[in-house]
Amino acid sequence: MKKALYLICLISFISLSQNNIKLKSPDGKIEFQFELKKDAPYYNVKFGNQLLIDNSPLGLIFNDTELQKNLKISKPQFKVVDTTYQLLVGKTKIVRNHYKEVILPLTNEDGKKINIVVRAFNDGIGFRYEIPKQKNWESYIMTDEKSSFNIAENPTVYTLFWNNYNNDHEGLYNILPYKEIVPDTLMDMPTLFEFPNKTYMAITEANLRNYAGMYLKKQDNRLISQLSPKQGQTKIKVEATLPHQSPWRVILVSDHIGGLIESNIITSLNEPSKIEDTSWIKPGKTSFHWWNGDIIPDTTFAPGINYKTNKYYIDFCARNNIPYHAVIGYGGVAWYKSDAAGYAVVGPTTDVTKPVASLDMQKVCDYAKEKGVSINVWVHWEALYPQLEEAFTQFEKWGVKGMMVDFINRDDQDMVNIMEDILQSAAKHKLYIQFHGSFKPTGLHRTYPNEFTREGTYNYEQNKWRKTAITPEHDLNIVFTRMLAGSTDYHLGGFRAVLPENFKTQYTRPLMSGTRTHMMAMYVVLESYLSMFADYPEAYEGELGFEFIQNVPTTWDETVVPSAKLQEYVVIARRKGNKWYVGAINNSHAKSVSISLDFLNKNKQYTAAIYQDSKKFDTNPNHLEITNKILKKGDNFMFDMTKGGGMVMEIVPTD
Repeated sequence: MKKALYLICLISFISLSQNNIKLKSPDGKIEFQFELKKDAPYYNVKFGNQLLIDNSPLGLIFNDTELQKNLKISKPQFKVVDTTYQLLVGKTKIVRNHYKEVILPLTNEDGKKINIVVRAFNDGIGFRYEIPKQKNWESYIMTDEKSSFNIAENPTVYTLFWNNYNNDHEGLYNILPYKEIVPDTLMDMPTLFEFPNKTYMAITEANLRNYAGMYLKKQDNRLISQLSPKQGQTKIKVEATLPHQSPWRVILVSDHIGGLIESNIITSLNEPSKIEDTSWIKPGKTSFHWWNGDIIPDTTFAPGINYKTNKYYIDFCARNNIPYHAVIGYGGVAWYKSDAAGYAVVGPTTDVTKPVASLDMQKVCDYAKEKGVSINVWVHWEALYPQLEEAFTQFEKWGVKGMMVDFINRDDQDMVNIMEDILQSAAKHKLYIQFHGSFKPTGLHRTYPNEFTREGTYNYEQNKWRKTAITPEHDLNIVFTRMLAGSTDYHLGGFRAVLPENFKTQYTRPLMSGTRTHMMAMYVVLESYLSMFADYPEAYEGELGFEFIQNVPTTWDETVVPSAKLQEYVVIARRKGNKWYVGAINNSHAKSVSISLDFLNKNKQYTAAIYQDSKKFDTNPNHLEITNKILKKGDNFMFDMTKGGGMVMEIVPTD
């Protein structure tokens, strides 16, 4: 019997030819096929009987050699892994890490060696290049990576287009047939592919460290990897000493779009935590008064970068059990010494260790601590990085607990390393980080759980200056594309919804399009370990729905997607302990949705507090209705969402 089982396992791994190798996912549904040809290694990916990626070459190009043509293969090495690991911050607490792996050892004509490592999961494929330590090759300069993705058929593509590598990754998504993509246009990742038979695939990367960020570009009718070049030139992409490896190139696959959202492949392809003592890492929610326009009440004190302005928001946080208050600045001026005008620039004498004369940072931190609130700060990365240790030492001395590091706007190898330096140094001083103006996450919050969130989305800050509001359709596009990579900071918490025809630009007290329940649901639908209360206190206190966003967690033990449809709606259920939180957001067309509650525990009965769109939506989209209902596993729950609407539930066991 054991021999038979071993033979079945062996057949599921490889074919008869060493140059033609197959690797299947543990459930046998996804197949990665590798073939070594004279001009390059090639691969394809199948899902069941459907070909998704066809005959796609791989390879690396260096300034003095290449690892692509005329390669020879040594004996492949196979293994199966089935373990679990725990995430301190994430959408799932205990993750099953189950995959089959093959290492493909290749050698070029100069004797240089490279391994292509492939892992097949039940929900996708990961592959990367590993260059081992070897004689006569100590370091390299890489000019190109030749990973390619020859997309089969003509799926619908959801992607962001760019005209250069230095960008904030914030844009409106393009939705078009694959064949209509204009060649030589940069495409951001994750990019989503919807095949005609409702198979879904997304391409992104995991474990981006000491390497350049990757884009896609259509050439010769296939997508080719494009690495962000080092600054000031276009040729050099990566410089490294051996041993070294690329990030994982990730291909997520499912027969339902919710399967891509539920996937944990990206964190599974990262290393375990490098932070030994994690007791100080406390995800939560924070004020962020920049978004609302630095609003304070009409009082006897002057607003500004001062103790009383921050005290006003600290008191709000303390009254409402909000763990963090953000010290940002006021009116476009940073809280720290700077000879530059505005948040977006840094002057030659900028010093983040010295607050402006009007601000006593120690007094602010001491008062916040007295009230049970922690302080985080906003900083421009160019102001922070030159004095990293000095700054973090001072922040820790004051009692600051974390910070937003802003205006990254790059993903070349040097910036990737700078961001890891920031995370490492911050951990030494017990500080958490949220990156803004940043490229997508790649699962690094497993390795550095003090990374709470990244921006990299065209989000509600745009409502401060756009002529038209961020639409419900855009919110949905973010869920099915950018959020597949991980957490996103979206400037949540706008509590002043208006009908689309009544929207107008307001830099202070920005307006929102869609209903209040839609805005509430975004706290569940989006993944972020440091969600914002971006509006001002009077916008929340005494308002319906405020209690829900006060209670909703920011990290989760389990995530499931009961129902979702591209461009239409999404319903996401997330568990924390024995409570479930369900969030649904809709597009601009009213509809009824039915979901199965199979995710509930069959041995328990639950009471749900349900927040739904009010029938008064046409006069005031901030109206909502709250009902309570007894629920159990297996029930089908039907609810209505108005145009731009939503629904949220807090589900609690009755015993």
